Amino acid sequence: MVDVPRYWYNIVADLPVPLPPLVDPLDDEAAGDGLGSRIGLLVRILPSRLIDEEYTLSRLLPIPEPVREAYRRAGRPTPLLRAEGFERALGVSGRVRIYYKYEGALPTGSHKLNTAIPQVYYAKLDGAVEVATETGAGQWGLAVSIAAAMLGLKAVVFMTRSSYRSKKARRIAMETLGATVYPSPSEVTEAGRRALRENPGHPGSLGLAITEAIEYVLSGERRRYVAGSVLESVLTHQTVIGLEALEQLPEEPDYMVACVGGGSNMGGFTYPAIGMKLRGEGFERTRFVAAESAAAPRLSRGEYRYDGLDTGLVLPLARMYSLGKDYVPPAIHAAGLRYHGAAPSLSLLRRLGLVEARAYSQEEVAEAARLFARSEGLIPAPESAHAVRAVVDIARRAPEGTVIAFNLSGHGLMDTDAYEKLGVAGGGS
Repeated sequence: MVDVPRYWYNIVADLPVPLPPLVDPLDDEAAGDGLGSRIGLLVRILPSRLIDEEYTLSRLLPIPEPVREAYRRAGRPTPLLRAEGFERALGVSGRVRIYYKYEGALPTGSHKLNTAIPQVYYAKLDGAVEVATETGAGQWGLAVSIAAAMLGLKAVVFMTRSSYRSKKARRIAMETLGATVYPSPSEVTEAGRRALRENPGHPGSLGLAITEAIEYVLSGERRRYVAGSVLESVLTHQTVIGLEALEQLPEEPDYMVACVGGGSNMGGFTYPAIGMKLRGEGFERTRFVAAESAAAPRLSRGEYRYDGLDTGLVLPLARMYSLGKDYVPPAIHAAGLRYHGAAPSLSLLRRLGLVEARAYSQEEVAEAARLFARSEGLIPAPESAHAVRAVVDIARRAPEGTVIAFNLSGHGLMDTDAYEKLGVAGGGS
């Protein structure tokens, strides 16, 4: 029987070339220890143990036992399922086998709790009484709200303004759990007020929401910022998904697929397998596919360069595929995919050709979501439906005997607004 892993996997230890160091935006050159002159500021912003994990070169990081126990309480390990109904709906039954790891089984409805729990736990160890963060569609904000309630801390969430208006169910859920939720840009921070002065109709962006959350943390005592994606430590926490999947998969897949916003669920699902491939221990034939939104195609059309993790340049610069820190994507329904960049390690793997990227429109994704929901009885989150779309394209072109595994990173039961607007909720087949 599969149990919660005892360790997280850190892919930095196995990368074929060194991961480019973070850069201080004031110096514009790589610092020897990767922190630069920002070390004092980062210590005030992030949980101290998270900083240690961000820069470690160790392959395996022990999961603290209180975190493992919280994982169990939250429903880990999550199931790996065969999508036989989906195979029949695609007309590939008997020719292609499709499996999916179902992270929607967690109480947040998504994979986000996998890193929210350790980060809030680390903040508590530092003596914090409050954590602050950003959120797009609300999956990450909800995860932080649940983790904070479990561990006895207060949560403050800056939610992109377009999602604050459209994702009412998640906002109410966060508030029910005790979190304070602000629309971003907000009147709470100077960064938010400045953005509203420049554009009163600003729909919000994750880069701006990050800046607001960090400004809020720095404006008070015993507060810590918790990050939803992009940071290497966050992707490392998410490898509980892929480590479980390695034990659950009955056969080695030809493709492993996940959607990409900042990269946490893609990294979490695929990194343990990519690590085995890099070490020559298996998965030699497996292709790793990142599915992203055509509205924010950072891996498909972004530039590989140093750029800010946040709009305000409080955090260090990272070398990554980016559309630019000031990029404001349209208010798409898959709000969790609206980030401007991708995690440095995922960007490097893309650069090296070890990860492929495919971008899809809302209409293409909606068609795949409808097909999956009506054949498997599970409504995918709009973000996760991008992975479903990629699986559709791969399966229909694949030769006999192809095996596909993908991460269904969340359910869409709180995204009915999106599906109504896209016409997925209509009648018919």
